[in-house]
Amino acid sequence: MISPQSCFKYLLSSILALSIIFIQSSSPAQTVKKEKEFLKNQAASLTSSGHEQLALDRADEALRTWQESTKIYRQLNDQEGITESLINQNLAFQALGLHKQACNTLLEALKLNTILDICDPILQQPAIDQKEQLTAVIGKQKPTSVNLLGLQNLGEVLRILGQLNESETVIQETLTLAKLVSSSKISGIYLSLGNIEQSIYQQLQDKYSWIEEPLFREQIANIIPQKAQKSLWYYQTLENIPNISKSAKLQAQLNHLTLLISWEKWLSHQPNQANLHQKVNQQIRVLVNQIDDNSSAFLELSPEPSIHARLNFANNLSQIPDEQLKSIAIRYANLALKMAETINSIRWLSYSFGTLGKFSTQTEQKQAYFKKALGFAQSIRASDIAYQWQQQLGLIYQKQGKTELAIQNYNAAIANMTQVRDSLLSSNGDLQLSFQEEMEPTYRNYMRLLLASPSPDLKKVIQINEGLQIARLENFLRCGKLDLVALNQLQNLKNVPSVINIIDLEDTIEIIVQSPDGSLHHNSVDSKLVRFQVNQLLEALQGEKLININENAITHYSQKIYEYLITPIKTYIPSSGTLIFTLDKSFQSLPMALLYDGKHYLIEHYSIAETLGSRVRQPRILHENQMIALIAGLSKISPSYIDKNAPKNMENLPPSKQEVENVEKQTKSSVALLDDKFTLKRFKEELTQNNFPIVHITTHGQFSSDPLKTVLVAYDKLINIRDFDSLIRGKTENSQDAIELLVLSACETAKGNKQSAMGIAGIAAQAGARSTVATLWRVDANSTALLMQEFYKGLNNGLPKAEALRQAQLRLLSNPQYQKSYYWAPFLLVGSWL
Repeated sequence: MISPQSCFKYLLSSILALSIIFIQSSSPAQTVKKEKEFLKNQAASLTSSGHEQLALDRADEALRTWQESTKIYRQLNDQEGITESLINQNLAFQALGLHKQACNTLLEALKLNTILDICDPILQQPAIDQKEQLTAVIGKQKPTSVNLLGLQNLGEVLRILGQLNESETVIQETLTLAKLVSSSKISGIYLSLGNIEQSIYQQLQDKYSWIEEPLFREQIANIIPQKAQKSLWYYQTLENIPNISKSAKLQAQLNHLTLLISWEKWLSHQPNQANLHQKVNQQIRVLVNQIDDNSSAFLELSPEPSIHARLNFANNLSQIPDEQLKSIAIRYANLALKMAETINSIRWLSYSFGTLGKFSTQTEQKQAYFKKALGFAQSIRASDIAYQWQQQLGLIYQKQGKTELAIQNYNAAIANMTQVRDSLLSSNGDLQLSFQEEMEPTYRNYMRLLLASPSPDLKKVIQINEGLQIARLENFLRCGKLDLVALNQLQNLKNVPSVINIIDLEDTIEIIVQSPDGSLHHNSVDSKLVRFQVNQLLEALQGEKLININENAITHYSQKIYEYLITPIKTYIPSSGTLIFTLDKSFQSLPMALLYDGKHYLIEHYSIAETLGSRVRQPRILHENQMIALIAGLSKISPSYIDKNAPKNMENLPPSKQEVENVEKQTKSSVALLDDKFTLKRFKEELTQNNFPIVHITTHGQFSSDPLKTVLVAYDKLINIRDFDSLIRGKTENSQDAIELLVLSACETAKGNKQSAMGIAGIAAQAGARSTVATLWRVDANSTALLMQEFYKGLNNGLPKAEALRQAQLRLLSNPQYQKSYYWAPFLLVGSWL
């Protein structure tokens, strides 16, 4: 059987052969003219064919067709044809999920590829410089119809890539150009602006759900309504444009409805927004009626956008608690299914069946729909669709008690989600699954299922938890895949540590210990017993008056936590040695060294380290010839103190000068940057031009669940957690140049944050550090200087990092002046303990 592609090539060859015979019979001048006309018609025909192929979900064929038309336009030196054809190629790249290629193709179409480099976020300039450059460059574009189309597409691609500031700048400038010529594209530009603002709003929503600190949540809560209303204004402006097409108005209304429903949900949890909540609720009802009353507008869209629009409307209706609307939702989903069957679009068949599965109330029917949806997704290897139906089937099988089937589906869902995340992370760290909503519940459900077995596969539970914690860290950092090794894969360790995994599954706290001999042991605790103690202890440790709190209050809570978490597993760990803790989110701001058995703190028997997800960089002991340090410190108030993201209530740190001098004396050689010498520029120069196994920073800093507020304070500006990546990118790819030890002294955990280890591990990961020592609260500068002096003495004497830190902490604990936990307990080692 001849393939469609072969038929297409054969047809083109035949037309070309006939045209050559025809052309050869003409005069030279006529020949050139007729050849140009023929090529122009051929290019126009290819352009039309490409649009037909794209409408039938054959994006790869459309791309090849448009690439052929581009070649012809180049041959004809038809600049407008070249531009239009490249814009078409961008549509195919987008349909194939290749958004970076789409972006670069648009820059080429607009002749901006030699001026702008905005398609790769890794190479981005600072936001202010980028905006100024974009504004200047786009302002010089001629406001032709094809240029406006290209610019609008560029803005849309940047939005999809997650580069929202750049996207907004491009579309705003495009609107300015369009108004100069009263372009018919203004309605589409308003739609793009509404979509960008909605994306910014959604990003803030995701951030609000992730961030824990009450103060920072309140700051975001104040911005969310502003962004929602700005987006709504663009949609309403578009909907009220005279003589707007039904299809353009429908797209605006559907996006408008999506935003209103999302905002209504958020407002329902804001007690001080009752009036606004009621107003938005009323707007939803009016808009639903308007869309349904004008259902003929769906028919004006081409097949794929029409299916998408119907499913979008159906999913929105299903979120409104109204049985009548649910039946309307099912009707629209069925219409989408029929159209998907008509054009035989496998992806849309999968989405349609999956959507009907979500609406179904009968378990058997629901299961049948999800199976069909999954079958279609798997037939085209669409992992971005398949994981959704595998999640749903896993839940169904889990409720039915079909454990093996549930395990198979959860396993496959996690594998597919990981694949999707890896793809998103490689294109842009800001473009990710909404982690808490889509991924985390599946990981935790899977672990619950495994632990419910009479003989649970504890190794598998550790592996799933490891994947969860690393995914959370990568999600927090908005970074690519981290180069970390699982603890159970480490080799050639002389003294094998005990590994204690503490996993929070909401109703229970699961403790899994791996003994030095490799055996695994499990204990489960009712979370209500532990959570109160943890919250009370954190409240005390993160309070401003910690130094004045009676020590008995601290030991009361830490002893209770010890009884619940450590006592049941005490027989499985040695009486001394090294303990590695892998802590879930609700425990990461607790210093495990502080746990108390009634007579002794845990630190008195064990050296202690923490990891995220049982993973570390390959552990390696710090040798004498590696005692070479870059030391940076801030002892006085500096210009950076006024930054809006700087920690509050910062004071001078005069002992930091002494700490810098002490560390200098304890190292083989060092470079010290104190006060005005500790600028971001100088710090970067030293890091990139020299090899420092040790980087020691003594300055104010803050660990937060908001990466933008996870900062270190340099003299001239803040060093954000993400700045470390750009500071030393490429340097740590060679393990010989890796930072062996990063010390962050005088930092603190933002009040209300239970995940400070996330921020510490995050800075370490971006710095490529093997081990990191940091403080959980703002410590006494004099006692810290003494502790650091002892810590480096231990390292010089060949002690492993965890043991050197333990000895230094015990030195403070034995000093009557510094016996309070305020002085010695906040120091945390994350990563390699050797």
